[in-house]
Amino acid sequence: MDWEEHAARAEARYVDGAGRLPDEPDARQRQLVRMAMAAGAAGLARLMQGRADDARAWLVRAAERYRESWDAAPPGSWGRPIGALKARVLAEDAAGAGYDATWTLAAVPEDEPSPIGEYAAVLALLVLGRDAQASERAEPLRSAEGFPSDVGDALAALARGDGAAYAEAAASVLRSFEERDSYLEDIPVADTVLVLEHLAAARGLAAGFRSPLLPPAPSG
Repeated sequence: MDWEEHAARAEARYVDGAGRLPDEPDARQRQLVRMAMAAGAAGLARLMQGRADDARAWLVRAAERYRESWDAAPPGSWGRPIGALKARVLAEDAAGAGYDATWTLAAVPEDEPSPIGEYAAVLALLVLGRDAQASERAEPLRSAEGFPSDVGDALAALARGDGAAYAEAAASVLRSFEERDSYLEDIPVADTVLVLEHLAAARGLAAGFRSPLLPPAPSG
């Protein structure tokens, strides 16, 4: 896999988008999302190269653009806080992740009917270490229509501190990535598994997966 080519292409898309950022609110929020996705793709490609510092810089840009796009976003655009949270977690930006988690919880109602909105809330609660509340909101995701049950299982297991159940569920999520024919932004990385593993590591539950879709293990 030519990760340098992937990274350079994504970085060029981000720079091009920044140079054509419109003033009209709706067009602007849509362009900001495109920039966020490009920055996230660049960050993932740099992670796969083992270039952690470059990856962090791009992932933070992704989070910032998702957050910037929010005010003019259509109602229920929960992919934006999810994208911001995932980028902050992968960037290992604890302060930024805490900020975006607090913002996410303020945005997602406690009776939010959308599983994607609830996913955003559960991620935010796990980032903040509020595992009891995360467990309560994660349980319905395990059987929510249209939501990946193995992702729900992994989130619920993390929230209740069940390492064995987490490893089994996260392995299923990884297999689902490995069996795909296409990937977001054409970046073949199991980003959801990466985020889950970061959250698991904070709880001493990381499974230590190895896959062509995950960054190489640190030397030593």
